[in-house]
Amino acid sequence: MITDNADLFKHVTAEKARLYRAILDVFATAKRQYRLQLRPDEIMDEAAWPDEVPRSEDLNLALAQLSEWGNLQSQPDTARVSTLNDFYRARFLYRLSAGGEAIEAALATFSQSLRRKAELQTVALEDIASRLSALLILLNDSHDELDVPKVHEILRDLVQVFEKLADNAQAFMAGVARSMELHQAEANVVANYKRRLIDYLERFLGDLVHRSDAIAAMLQQIAPRINSALQQVAEREARDAAPADELEAAEERTRRWREWLDRWKGLRGWFLASGQVPPQADLLRSRARAAIPQLLGAIAAINDRRSGRSDRSADFRTLAGWFAACESNEAAHRLARAAFALNPARHYSINPIATEDVPASTSWADAPPLEITPRLREYGEMAPRGPLPKVRDRSAERALLSVQFAEESRQVETARQRLATGRQKRLSDLGELNTTEFSLFLNLLGEALSEQADPDTSVERHTGDGLLLIRLEPLERGSFARIHTPAGTFSGRDHLITITEVDG
Repeated sequence: MITDNADLFKHVTAEKARLYRAILDVFATAKRQYRLQLRPDEIMDEAAWPDEVPRSEDLNLALAQLSEWGNLQSQPDTARVSTLNDFYRARFLYRLSAGGEAIEAALATFSQSLRRKAELQTVALEDIASRLSALLILLNDSHDELDVPKVHEILRDLVQVFEKLADNAQAFMAGVARSMELHQAEANVVANYKRRLIDYLERFLGDLVHRSDAIAAMLQQIAPRINSALQQVAEREARDAAPADELEAAEERTRRWREWLDRWKGLRGWFLASGQVPPQADLLRSRARAAIPQLLGAIAAINDRRSGRSDRSADFRTLAGWFAACESNEAAHRLARAAFALNPARHYSINPIATEDVPASTSWADAPPLEITPRLREYGEMAPRGPLPKVRDRSAERALLSVQFAEESRQVETARQRLATGRQKRLSDLGELNTTEFSLFLNLLGEALSEQADPDTSVERHTGDGLLLIRLEPLERGSFARIHTPAGTFSGRDHLITITEVDG
């Protein structure tokens, strides 16, 4: 029976969808156990029914309906016939049809994709590094003849691990924004998520930076001999293809060789730059770093909501819905007067212009104007009752603030004289900085790094006030600097730093 492909999905949205899914789950489990056919009594015993166990009549009707939709195929069951009445009684064996198998595989993949979380795999980086190291050893040791089976095995494992890493990285880059949708979450939930995410990203970024250079170096060492190895691996795979003439066999070897070249190119593109295109690992690193500002934006939105800040556009959309729901023009006018404060304002004060009392039913447009003091508009109340407050003498507070400002200026000037010497210095030679000196140093370092496009390039920049010129030159990647402060130890890659005061 030829069925429409859409009929195969009808059991998902049908009235008895839970019953149909329980039956098809039994067939999916039986297929994994290499059991091709099932009887109704076996289905009755093995199914995990969502509600009560159905009657035999209901089960047979459900099986017949699934067969009609094309999910199952049935054939007469003559194995248990012992009498003439059993022969004429309708007994069937059921199995999944080709379409039913496809639907079960699709639903399993769909469910698995929904449950999968975005991951950044540090274990995959370790596996890639170990397999590349083994491949490099095999290529270096093969002076006479290459061990093609071992190379093929390593390449298969390498491709499998790399594809899993790439898929999970794409899921992370696409799904991290959805993970930031915390605008309706509680503050403690956001704080806990922020802590877990930052720890997670720090661990992954540290491992990515540590292993990317080693993996890139091994890829460059393997590059001169990988083409020949991939050709031999492709020939080994082509031997398992179906028998064909010499031309088809050559085309099969070329096709498999190109597939391996594409896989190797994808692996190189992850860790090595190609022309003007940066490595994918750098893009992933940038995307992971961008997740932290997104999280901070979500937290800021929560703080805005807690502080009572309103969204005017959302208010107007809600008000538009209220206007659309009004049953008459009179109701709409009443809503407008209440929403935009168009009611009479005579209750604020006595109208000095009016010569007689105006009824409360008079429209605000027809009523005489009312004079309202600016204080009422600004503060929502008239002048306060009672005597004016006494003028306080704040000369002592001003003197204290003046002393504090002078002391702060002296400390900043002292810190500037120590750092802005105009001489080139290593960060590791700065020694110990006090709180004021370290604060000035961090401000200068932040302004310089904001102009740096690449961590290996030098940068020179004037400060925002134009009083200092800072130049930063990175040293070798393995260098390390440590600066001790009262708040802790500041450490990182060592640089040559020059801070100069600008005349005028």
